[in-house]
Amino acid sequence: MSGRSIRIFLVDGTATGIMTTEIMNWTGKVIVAPRTQLVSLAQRSETKRTGIYALVGEDPSSPLKDKIYIGESDNILKRLTQHNTDPAKDFWSRTVIIISKDENLTKAHVRYLESRLIKIAVQTGRATLENGTSPDTPGLPEPDVVDMESFLEQLLTLLPVLNFHFATPAPTISTVLAVQTDQPASTEPNSISPIFTASSSDYNAQAQEINGQFVILKGSKIKKETKSSIGATYRAMRDQFMKDGILVETSDGVSLQLTLDVSIPSPSGAASITTGISVNGREFWKVQSTGQTYNQWDQERISKVATLTVDE
Repeated sequence: MSGRSIRIFLVDGTATGIMTTEIMNWTGKVIVAPRTQLVSLAQRSETKRTGIYALVGEDPSSPLKDKIYIGESDNILKRLTQHNTDPAKDFWSRTVIIISKDENLTKAHVRYLESRLIKIAVQTGRATLENGTSPDTPGLPEPDVVDMESFLEQLLTLLPVLNFHFATPAPTISTVLAVQTDQPASTEPNSISPIFTASSSDYNAQAQEINGQFVILKGSKIKKETKSSIGATYRAMRDQFMKDGILVETSDGVSLQLTLDVSIPSPSGAASITTGISVNGREFWKVQSTGQTYNQWDQERISKVATLTVDE
């Protein structure tokens, strides 16, 4: 994928206030604001246009996930004002508004985008969807479909930059086109790593690093019990995985097994999930083919890049 230039403007000069964001040569514009600044948001003319919006906040029943509501309107501000009186939207803490700078989005366009974004959010499973129904994707002329899919592609690039991940699939092996199995360390920043392993009498796990995320692979067995040193975040992640059926007890009852690939921010986090205790993941995980620790493998690939840079 080629590089893209994103422009973020802090309206009141603070990172926690209203911000507008654009991508160079994209007709769309995204406005982000905390719910507490709805009055200030209402004074912006863009909020009265046709567009789609998302209400985002923490899911009280699943603390590791956001709860979201996705909608569309000919007058976004009017809908936000209505939602602000709805007790069911108590979770809502941040607002995302998506419009067109050239005001070329029609009612049919935003209904299409709303339907597509809801379906994507459902597929990724990274947030709890508050929408009661998932509307069918309306028919559009073929050129309009192409335009809206292009519009959506740019939007999906921008949302995670703004720390909204509800439409971004977690990295898994199945989503990577070319899987490297026991290959030499790569110097490409976005390639996947070799397979890492960790095993003992009560766990046997495999993992790979994909685009900066450490992914414990489906089928890995992890320790059933946890200790107090694991930390609240990783204990909550394990509990959530069990609640969601991603972690299930093995037939012999000795350990737990993953039914899906799971993405963890760091090797140490993945090690804690696997062992039930606090662990230095950089020394815990070993390259399957060479026996190197993650730390040794990481230092080796950095050294290769540094050597190439010096040679140039």
